[in-house]
Amino acid sequence: MSLPDLVLYDEEFRRIKDSLQRLASDANANVVFLVDKNGQQIAAVGDLQSLDTTSLASLTAGNVAATDGLARLIGEREFSILFHEGERDNIHISIVAQRVILVVIFDERTSLGLVRLRVRRAMAELEKVFEDIARKAEKDKQALQADFDSPFAEITDEDIDRLFSE
Repeated sequence: MSLPDLVLYDEEFRRIKDSLQRLASDANANVVFLVDKNGQQIAAVGDLQSLDTTSLASLTAGNVAATDGLARLIGEREFSILFHEGERDNIHISIVAQRVILVVIFDERTSLGLVRLRVRRAMAELEKVFEDIARKAEKDKQALQADFDSPFAEITDEDIDRLFSE
């Protein structure tokens, strides 16, 4: 299923950034970022200077897509949480609201348990934000449809017949 394009509003973007900043601080993470499933970075906080965030965002989306394929092969709908452990750094990946990917990069200064605990709270906050975004987008769509009047709406069949019979 293809999801519609994501439209971010200023207030919701600020709420997303605040939530990511709080998660980074509470989990003692190096980097926290949010990516859509197409690999486009939505927001990021933390020590970003040493990272190619564009590549990281697209590779994360590819990783999630590949893992979704693995899940389907064994009869699962999806794997909503992924974890990669390295020598120095670790990556915790979560699917939020079935449409965006939350990525937390952390090292030995914190634990996987603390990251998972803090991610759960951040996911609840982010899901609420995305519900609000969907509600606003639907309201804007309805308002746009209500405002759109076809230039031909007031023309009747009789008007057309009169125009061409003259």
